[in-house]
Formats: sequence, structure tokens, C-alpha cells
Amino acid sequence: MRMRWEAFLKEIQERGEYSSPEEAERTARVVLALLGAHLVGDVRAELADRLPETCALVLLNPLPAHEPLSPERFVRASAAWIEGATERTATWDVSALLSVIADLAGDDDLLDRILLQLPPGYDLLFGRPMPS
Repeated sequence: MRMRWEAFLKEIQERGEYSSPEEAERTARVVLALLGAHLVGDVRAELADRLPETCALVLLNPLPAHEPLSPERFVRASAAWIEGATERTATWDVSALLSVIADLAGDDDLLDRILLQLPPGYDLLFGRPMPS
């Protein structure tokens, strides 16, 4: 079931402790564009089906990634695109959004399938550490 735009932004705003929905939206667009560049096929389509339509379009139409980014490089790339962000604040931003994505993935295996398409270490950014 697709999440409503207002509810999605509210979740991100709360988790990221942003002062406005606009800040949450800016973060969502950057992180979803980067995430979309790393996901393919049914996994990306299934996640898009759960996102508000505006966000689904960002996820489904990214610039293709030339190579998979490690979690650290993903955070650095986010910091470069989020106005005024540092690597430290970008880690917070990325985790705020990805934890909402993890909740949207629900109890089925979607999050596991997302993590399989990403380099090791993203489980921590999603707030779902995997047992070693």
C-alpha cells in the first residue's frame, strides 16, 4: 500500500528532527535518487509502489550509478547534494530516510532483497543491523 506524501514527510521530519517539511523533502529527494541508482528490477519497483508517487518517480528515474557506492561514499555523495550538509549531518539525514524506508518494507523480505543489492554495511544506515 502506497504511503501518503504528508505522512511520509512527517515521518522523515520527526526522525531527522528537521524544522520544516521542506528540509525533510530535500533530504528525501537526494537520498532516494542515490538509492534508486543502486537498486534494480523488481526490488526497486516494489519499493516504489510503497512510496508516495512523487518519491516513487525520484526512485525510479535516477541517474545510473557508475559503480556501487560503499555506505561511506553514499553518505559523502548525499552530503555533496544536501545544502549545508557535512558528512556527519548527512549520516543523520541518510539514516532518517532509510529507517522510514525500512519500516515501509515491512515484515516481508523486501528489506533483505534491498540490502542484497547494496554493498555491505547499509544495514546500519537502515537502522537494521544484521547479525554477523
